[in-house]
Formats: sequence, C-alpha cells, structure tokens
Amino acid sequence: MQRSELRGRLERIDEVSWRIPRTARNDMRVDGIVYADEALIESLGDDPALDQVANVATLPGIRGASLAMPDIHWGYGFCIGGVAATDPTQGGVISPGGVGYDINCGVRLLRTTLDERDLVGPLERLIEALLAHVPTGVGRSGPYHFDRRELLALMSEGVPFLRRRGLADDEDVAHCESEGCLADARPDLVSGVALERGADQCGTVGSGNHFVEVQVVDRVVDEEAAAAFGLAPGQVCVLIHSGSRGLGYQVCDDALRALRGVPARHGIELPDRQLACAPLASSEGQAYLGAMRAAANYAFCNRQLITQQVREVFERVFERPWQRLGLELVYDVAHNIAKLESHRVDGEEKMLCVHRKGATRAFPAGHAEVPAAYRAVGQPVMVPGDMGRASWVLVGGPRSMERSFGSSCHGAGRALSRKAALKAAKGRDVRAELAAHGVIARASSRRGLDEEQPDAYKDVDRVVEVVHRAGLSTRVARLRPLGVIKG
Repeated sequence: MQRSELRGRLERIDEVSWRIPRTARNDMRVDGIVYADEALIESLGDDPALDQVANVATLPGIRGASLAMPDIHWGYGFCIGGVAATDPTQGGVISPGGVGYDINCGVRLLRTTLDERDLVGPLERLIEALLAHVPTGVGRSGPYHFDRRELLALMSEGVPFLRRRGLADDEDVAHCESEGCLADARPDLVSGVALERGADQCGTVGSGNHFVEVQVVDRVVDEEAAAAFGLAPGQVCVLIHSGSRGLGYQVCDDALRALRGVPARHGIELPDRQLACAPLASSEGQAYLGAMRAAANYAFCNRQLITQQVREVFERVFERPWQRLGLELVYDVAHNIAKLESHRVDGEEKMLCVHRKGATRAFPAGHAEVPAAYRAVGQPVMVPGDMGRASWVLVGGPRSMERSFGSSCHGAGRALSRKAALKAAKGRDVRAELAAHGVIARASSRRGLDEEQPDAYKDVDRVVEVVHRAGLSTRVARLRPLGVIKG
C-alpha cells in the first residue's frame, strides 16, 4: 500500500485532532476530522484509512464532518473508527460499509462482588471452565437453538424476548444500549440463508478479536462515575466482546449484493464501490435499515446468552448463585451500527442517521437515552485494549455531542494486520508469554492467540488519552486482564 497523499494535507486543529479540508479533493462535501495525537497519526504508516475518511466525506447528505476515532485503521468502505451522520431530508444515505459485516459487534461489562484475592486459587480452573462451557471459534454452535418463529421474534424484540423466557432480568434490559432492542426491525427481510446461519449461533463468541475476559479494576480515575457504575479498585469484572455472528455477516453480504446498482440508479457517484449505499428515504435504504436492525437485536441477544453461560460457570466454580456473586450487567454498547438519532447541526435539531463503524456511542450526563441509574454521570463506554495490557471504562464526555455526534473510540485499534501478527508470532509461544505476565489465555486454536497478541494492537492508554482530552469520553477506571478465552 502507498502512503496516502492526504497525509500532506492534514491540518492540525489542536493537540488531539486533525482536519482533512474539503478542498483536499474535488468530490468531498465536508471536512474529514481525525482524533489522534501526533504519534498515532505517524503510526498509520501506509494505512489507507485517511483516504477512506475522505471517501466517506463524499456521501450524499453527510452533515458536520466525516469523523475518525484514534483507533483508526483500514476497513471495508469506512475505516474502522469511522463515524458519519447523514440527513434523510437532504438525500442522506445509509451504507452497509458504515456498519460493517459484523452488525452490532459490541461489548458488555459485568461486575462482581469478588476481589482479585478470591481468584488466587480458582483462576485457571475458571478460565478452563469458560473455554469448555462458552462456545468459541469459527462456525461453533451453542446450547440455544431457535426455530424460525422463535428466531423472528428474537430479532424483532431483542433482549426483552429473552427476559420473557427467563434468560435475562429487568436490569439486563435496562443496562443495554437502546434497552437491547432497535425498534422497527424487519426480520421478515432477513434471508433464509441468514436465518439458517443464526439458528444455533446465538450465545457463541466466534473468532477473531472476540473474547470473554476476566479482569480486575486496576485503578479508578473518576470516583463519582465509578461509584455509579458499581466499580471499585481490586474488584473482579468480566468483559464480553461479540456480535451477530454468521447471521449478521449474511445480512451485510445480502445487502451489498442488493445495493450493487442502486447508487447509479439514484445518480450517486462513489469513489469506492465498497461505499455502496441507498438514500434513507428509498425502499432499498429502508430494507437494509430494517434487516440491519434485526441483526443488531440478534447481537444484543447473543451477548446476553453468553452472559448467561458465564454466570453458570461462575456458579459452578464458586458454588454460589450468580446473584450472590453480584454478576450484574454494568452496560452493553454497540460499535458497528447505524441509528436514527436527534442531533443539533448548525443550530437546528435534526434526525440523522449516525453510522458508527468501530466506534461507540458516548452520550453525556443528562441525556435522555442514558439509563436512569447513570444519567447524573453519563453513559458507560467500554474500550477493550489487548489481552496483555489493559482495557478502560470511560463515560460519555462533555463535548461528545458537539464534536462527534455522541461517539467515542471502540478499542485500541489494530497496529498489525492479522497476517503481519502471524508473521511476528512465528517461533514464539504467545500463550507462555502472556502467562509470564500473569494472564491465563486459552483459545480454540493457537492461531487465534497469535493473531490477537498484544503487539497487534495500539497502546490503549494512548488511544484513551486522546478521547479524554478531546472531551468525547472521559476516563473512569482501568481494567487489567487476568484471564481470557478466544476463538
């Protein structure tokens, strides 16, 4: 890959943000804004992600700017870390590339009443039990099977469907983004192939960067927000990262095929065919939006069913009901999604379609969509790092609405491609290296650990520092890994 010519056109706004001026290319409708410090910009090297930021700035109806978070790296259509809001009243479009193949890939954090000292003896047994009990890896099926009628209901209702079946409680629903259900989902528009792929995968972790990680609260920065989230130093937590599995992948694949000729029919010229899109007001745009929402609801349910299995493992290992172990949901956020949200643009309140591709919603204190228990401090934002260093809990920042449509980073962001990570791991034992640092790592394959080694990721502390200083989301607590299972 060649170094982007746009590197030379970047204008520094402040210490943690940069502008690609709309004059950099004739087809850009708005500026591109990248949140990063100088070292993170330099670390992009030959990554073409900046070109993708500029490409997104050409989409019809885009408002504000084409945005990228500090975990920016190349993706399909949009860069990972990309955010774009389009206005339906101005011909605004919806693009599957702005959501991603793994629709509603996201993370959820569970707290416990356990202390790190409680895991001194049982930790390895706990991690082995999680690997045995929670399905991980490519194509794995889980213990929950749904017939067509049940699957359609699950995709329509989201986590409240599971609550009716005794697989979630009221707090699980209340502490999910959008209460675990996107309204106006259209499971009837999901293909039979997608339904078949999803029939037995709800409640499975999958492969790649997905995981279940046992962590300890290493440090608290914001005591008020930490108290509201029920977090304290030394406390054991569990972070879950997964999405819509094969069902969501198929929904995206089906949509990209269906939209292949749509931009031309609507007179839309695109700099990259991976930005295939349709006006939100069109039948094609509404069809993708409805199917995407159905897949998103499936993903919320997937993480909830993984939670149920994690609770069962903790009950077995510690011989107490999960309720007595305090294994409660702090929050669940999506980071591959498009949602209709109200935002102020040019002094006017507008309903916009906000694409977040590898970016997390980060609404501030007082926002009506923040759960009542957290409204005084703001929405929890979980930022996984890597399995050797740390993850962070943040809270929606005071400038998120004005600067990023209420968005923040979603993780550390890859520093090495999977191919490069495998090459770097050759001749090494990543599992042993992690064990030497006090982290018990288990995976369904050695390749999974090699691809996800700590060196494959940017320094999450640096990434978090950028969004903190930019006011997009602010630091609450740092979480240190103790053990992890991966695909």
